[in-house]
Amino acid sequence: MNRLISSSSLIVILLWTALLSASAQVNVTQEHNNPSRDGLYVDPAFTPANAGNLTRDLNFDGTIVGHVYAQPLYIEGGPNGPMVIAVTESNNVYALNATTGTVIWQRTDIGPPVTSGLPCGNINPAGITGTPVVDVASRSLFFDALIDGQTKKHFIYSLNVDTGATNGGWPVDVNVKVPGFTSLVQEERGGLAFVNGIVYVAYSGYNGDCGAYHGWIVGVDTDNPSTVMAWATDAEGGGIWGHGGVASDGASMFVVTGNTFTSPGDPWSGGEAIVRFNAGPVFSDFWAPSNWQTLDNQDADLGGCSPTLIDVPNANPSHLVLALGKDRNAYLLDRDNLGGVSLPVAVMNVSSSTLRGTSSVAYQTGEGTHFAFHNESGELRSYIINATSPPTIALAWNVNDGGRSSPWVTTTDGTNNTIVWVAGVEDDGRLHGYNGDNGAVIFSGGGPNEQMSGTRQWNTGMVARGRIYFGADNKVYAFKVPTGTPTPTPTVTPTVTPPATPTPTPIATATPSPTATPPVTPTPPVTPTPTATATPKPTATPSPSVSPTSTPRVTPRPRPTRRPRPTPPPRP
Repeated sequence: MNRLISSSSLIVILLWTALLSASAQVNVTQEHNNPSRDGLYVDPAFTPANAGNLTRDLNFDGTIVGHVYAQPLYIEGGPNGPMVIAVTESNNVYALNATTGTVIWQRTDIGPPVTSGLPCGNINPAGITGTPVVDVASRSLFFDALIDGQTKKHFIYSLNVDTGATNGGWPVDVNVKVPGFTSLVQEERGGLAFVNGIVYVAYSGYNGDCGAYHGWIVGVDTDNPSTVMAWATDAEGGGIWGHGGVASDGASMFVVTGNTFTSPGDPWSGGEAIVRFNAGPVFSDFWAPSNWQTLDNQDADLGGCSPTLIDVPNANPSHLVLALGKDRNAYLLDRDNLGGVSLPVAVMNVSSSTLRGTSSVAYQTGEGTHFAFHNESGELRSYIINATSPPTIALAWNVNDGGRSSPWVTTTDGTNNTIVWVAGVEDDGRLHGYNGDNGAVIFSGGGPNEQMSGTRQWNTGMVARGRIYFGADNKVYAFKVPTGTPTPTPTVTPTVTPPATPTPTPIATATPSPTATPPVTPTPPVTPTPTATATPKPTATPSPSVSPTSTPRVTPRPRPTRRPRPTPPPRP
């Protein structure tokens, strides 16, 4: 009898455990799902068999207005049920029902996007480009919008994610709050980060390297948006270009900067580097290759891609940061001790064509720790980081896929059934899935219904509850596995390990921010209208083979006329 009672109690406990697991929230709050920017999604529904039968959900509407370069987000726990958040270059923001794709709320009054008057660039209209970030605790959505007017300005916004109303004290006028910042020459491409109460936004120049732009990272205290801090490269140039923007291990922030406009013999001044920041942002440390001046002169930006933070158990060092350069090299650094101008922990030529714009992914399998990326000519490559002292890099597999999206990864439990996904951006418009261990095809694109249109380079997909969502011109597409909409356990294991004792840094006090935009009443869905003509896909320059040494760029771009250097905030 006692044994029967014990067994019954165990059954009850197991049922309650399953119920609690099923009701746990799943939220995709930022670019590539995690602050490390590893692009990893744990979803038990994505077995190889299910993934191989992925279909587009034709009952999902997803109608929006504008071009989309930003990854959609997925938010639960609000009064409207699960939502997909999408932003567009028309400065429109949408919350869509995650099952039906109908509009829950929308903001089309943020301000007009910029359609003319920029000194250069290849995105038109230019409005909201970088992927937003959500703080679930405060139910706040943060994004950067470029707004047209007599003076073109970047504004950092905060909206209530459940209603779309502008939060008090926002938006932040970056031109006003950051001395030396000029929106006319600064583009915001990368995903925003939210770390310990501060939202971080990174800036580059526009395509064409026009004007006296700098690489900037701006931090806004979300509890007191009048408190703003910023860091900029000393030299002109040094843009933070990558789609992933700012990465974090939970204590420090990391960006990768591009080429600066310097002459031989100049001291390092911010470009061609992985840069680490304490809270603020406050400059902490950097690494630049010893040939950074050559990279500058060849327009071979180290910062063409965004950083990915990777932990490799049993390696020494084991806390790593990955940078992919336009010189076609992968660089691994000890993120706890970057080391200034010095040799990297590991370096390898990893591509037959240019690496820029894309975000890489990192994942664990039974074979080890991998990173993967999509290069300029549509080749998907995966490399293993060997857990040695120091770690080394070796090719795992590569496939000729087509397209120029940033990849993402699904796994059923964190290490098993890994699938690396890419989209045929500006190519076949289809999703493709590959076995994370060996590159074998899992999903080959589907049929006529699975083809997307209006996809934009370097964008990436998002995974939640047995579905993949992908943003495109005037549309968010939804794909689902054949088992319906499961309820997976949310990803709670941290991807990277922060330093043991992060250094606290006080936040500077700045002047009050502009008056907040009054809340708006949610409006019904709108009928999309065509926006500006899509930018033609650039033609990649293939290389006949991968060389063990770096491949230089043959034609450096013309340097803009040096202008007086705006005075940035002081750096340590």
